[in-house]
Amino acid sequence: METSKKPVGIRDHEDKELLQPPAPKEEPRRADFTTQDPWRILRIQGEIVEGFDALSRLPKAIAVFGSARLGPDSPYYEACRESTRRLAEAGYAIITGGGPGLMAAGNQGAFEVGGTSVGCSIELPQEPVANAYQTIALRFRYFFVRKLMFVKYAVGFLIFPGGYGTLDELFEALTLVQTNKIEHFPIILFGTAYWQPLIDWLKGPVLKAGCIGREDVELFSVTDDPQAVVDLVKQTTGN
Repeated sequence: METSKKPVGIRDHEDKELLQPPAPKEEPRRADFTTQDPWRILRIQGEIVEGFDALSRLPKAIAVFGSARLGPDSPYYEACRESTRRLAEAGYAIITGGGPGLMAAGNQGAFEVGGTSVGCSIELPQEPVANAYQTIALRFRYFFVRKLMFVKYAVGFLIFPGGYGTLDELFEALTLVQTNKIEHFPIILFGTAYWQPLIDWLKGPVLKAGCIGREDVELFSVTDDPQAVVDLVKQTTGN
């Protein structure tokens, strides 16, 4: 059976190296210290310190998520740009993953009106270059450090259509709110047509099976209106 091979020129990123199991004991003991867990811990600490230092003086911020694959030809691109423009005009900083697609739209809306536009990009072969609409640009090796910045410095999440990464951020936010690990900040899904099948699944099989409670399906809002985004955020954050 033929085994899959890593594309030429693509190295394993830091998360993959960190999460590999310990090397067998029979391997040589004099390994390069910079590839070992104690060194990685120092690098992780450095990323956290850099992120905290750069973002600690932000105004109230909204984290915006969405697909890197949906560019200016998508109607969601302009909706995201308009939403973040209005949020920035209302005094909110915008934090995105710093990449292309809807992340770029989120940064662009804030950037164009002189708002604080933060990009927390990640080292990935699919996203080699951060978008150009950032007033604060950070680059991370580790997904979990990057995700920490979104949660720590945001007072709300705005979720546009996206794939696995966007869904990961959505359900992490819902879990943290559900378990009272963070304040019950607004979690807003933009794009009713896109999100309705997921909402139906949550309110149908998931709720009926008893895997969530009725109060859990009230932890998020859905809209197709950029101004409604701003209004929902203001109602919850008191700004």
